[in-house]
Amino acid sequence: MKTVAQLLKLKALQHQQVHTVAPDEMVLQALKVMADKNVGALPVVEGGKVVGIFSERDYARKVVLLGRSSVGTPVSAIMSSPVISVDPHKSIDHCMNIMTDSHLRHLPVVEHGLLIGLLSIGDLVKEAIAEQGNLIQQLEQYIRGE
Repeated sequence: MKTVAQLLKLKALQHQQVHTVAPDEMVLQALKVMADKNVGALPVVEGGKVVGIFSERDYARKVVLLGRSSVGTPVSAIMSSPVISVDPHKSIDHCMNIMTDSHLRHLPVVEHGLLIGLLSIGDLVKEAIAEQGNLIQQLEQYIRGE
C-alpha cells in the first residue's frame, strides 16, 4: 500500500495545491475561496502551522444554524480544532482508519509541524480502488499462468 508521501506526489503531478485560510479571515472570504477552488474544506494556518480546519460542515452547523453572520464572523470562531493530522510516512490504510474512526472528510498532512498537504476521503478511496484493481489484475495473470 502506498504512503501518504507517494499519494501527495501524485496529487502534485495533477497540479493540485492546498488552499488555506488565516484564522482572522472572515467566514465569507473563506467560503469564496472554497467556491472558487471547488473544495469542501480549508486548513486554517497561522505561522505555517495548522491551527484548525474550516469545512462546509462547520459553516452549516456553526454559522447557518446558529444565525451568525458570514461577514462578521472570523474563521477562528467556528473552525474545528484541535486538528487531527498525519505525517507523510503513514499508509493510505492508516489514514482511512483515522478518517473513518474520527468521522473526517479531510486530513491535513504535517511534517515537522508544517502543513505539506491535504488528503480528502475521495483521494483515499480513489487510491484504494486503484490498488484493488491492480491486485485483481495480478491475481488474474497468476491464475492464467502469465
